[in-house]
Amino acid sequence: MKNIKPFGPSIGKAKISKKFLTILNKEIDNKVLTKHNDYSSKLASQIKKEIKISNNFVKKNLEREVKRNIKNFLKNEKIINIKDIKILNLWVVRQFKDEYNPIHYHDGDLSGVGYLKVPKGMTKNKFLKNKKNATNGTIDFINGQRGFLSKSIFNIVPKERDLLIFPNYLMHTAYPFNINAERRSFSFNAKIFFKK
Repeated sequence: MKNIKPFGPSIGKAKISKKFLTILNKEIDNKVLTKHNDYSSKLASQIKKEIKISNNFVKKNLEREVKRNIKNFLKNEKIINIKDIKILNLWVVRQFKDEYNPIHYHDGDLSGVGYLKVPKGMTKNKFLKNKKNATNGTIDFINGQRGFLSKSIFNIVPKERDLLIFPNYLMHTAYPFNINAERRSFSFNAKIFFKK
């Protein structure tokens, strides 16, 4: 876990294990989107396929690794008096061509996004000659306003297995891309309980 501080709040960056990636991708590949597990109506996105992962599946297969990464992120921030971490919810976002997540924030205390599939060529933009400005399929974190010696936007080009952990209030957006492919990620919200 590496903590990045592009502005006020920190963002933790780590890699999820190959086992975690395989387990969650297999679960989604075998999952049919139903009214029961469709999570898109509860989210800010302009994305059709967002799937709620059951609490039992999270507890059995994913919770240990997510909590370990949260603890490492908080430890890097010198926060060690943790009593418990509760994963409030976890869902998978299957983003396809022209879909996007508008600027939003989350519930809980900490949130995270992990990348399960990232298509090749996702950031290409036929209208831009300068690759530095290509935001297709990337994620922006937004904090405060731009000023002298102060950035307000931090852009990350996701890679498969990247895990980003951040305070729930940190505004962020996922840009659309214009290739026929799937960018698959999972997101979660967590509540932190401290020792008294």
